[in-house]
Amino acid sequence: MADNVSLPSTPLARAERFVWLTARVLEQRLFAYHFLGGGADPVETALAAYRNDDDGFGHALEPDLRGPASQPLHTAHALRVLDLIGRCDGRQVERICRYLTKISTPEGALPAVHPSQRGYPAAPWIPVADDPPSALLATGPVVGVLHRNEVWHAWLFRATDYCWAAVESLTGTHPYEVEAALAFLDGAPDRPRAAAAAQRLGRLVREQQLVLLDPERAADVPVAQGYAPGEHHFAYDFAPAPGSLARDWFTDEEMDRALDHLSAIQQEDGGWPVAWRVWAPGTALESRPMVTLKALLTLRAYGRRLS
Repeated sequence: MADNVSLPSTPLARAERFVWLTARVLEQRLFAYHFLGGGADPVETALAAYRNDDDGFGHALEPDLRGPASQPLHTAHALRVLDLIGRCDGRQVERICRYLTKISTPEGALPAVHPSQRGYPAAPWIPVADDPPSALLATGPVVGVLHRNEVWHAWLFRATDYCWAAVESLTGTHPYEVEAALAFLDGAPDRPRAAAAAQRLGRLVREQQLVLLDPERAADVPVAQGYAPGEHHFAYDFAPAPGSLARDWFTDEEMDRALDHLSAIQQEDGGWPVAWRVWAPGTALESRPMVTLKALLTLRAYGRRLS
């Protein structure tokens, strides 16, 4: 940062200022790792603060689930962090897989929310059940990350079978479930099968209008049931990097239009906005730096100028 008087002018410099002003230590360390030449060890140290004795992760690592209890969504987030810094291997991941084994459903998959969340605050759209069903939303991203990092553990066999069955049987769905399906497919070791499943899923996304292809025509595209007003998904949400299977869903023109939109919605304070419902003051504050990092990484992956 040049000084404390003049505001930074480039997208990256504005985002950096926003991160130092608002982000948790974890997101500060991730920003430093990706954009300032920082190391992976400080990121792991910051992530360790969210780990529990059962080898799961809690403490609002995912801001919409509050409280200390270990949860599948927190643990999926932790694995994504480890993946981002090239540390998704070794004894720590083996311990995480043991935790996943302990909390799995009879199908060998993960519930969206484990009953241990009961009694702690959570977003009103996240129900806590005593006997929760398996959820692609939680299982897909975990299985995808582990396969992409060539992790082999007994837990993966049935969880992988569940993901294939869930993805290949999707009919009615919603954008976040599509993201979870893609997270699995982008890491699945059977690449021809993954490509075929992704092609079918892409047709479903277009048929059901689950993606807003023209940001200037948002009023013409319905918002998914239960989502916040204006909570649309764009091409970059499904294909955050050119190597994603979902990149083939969109023409170059459609992707460029989406990326132009992503660049344009950086706010005056340097951060990107949260699109989903905000139900508590801290959730927006904690989520915006995460959304900002994701936007920066997506723009950089597509070669957009940041500085």
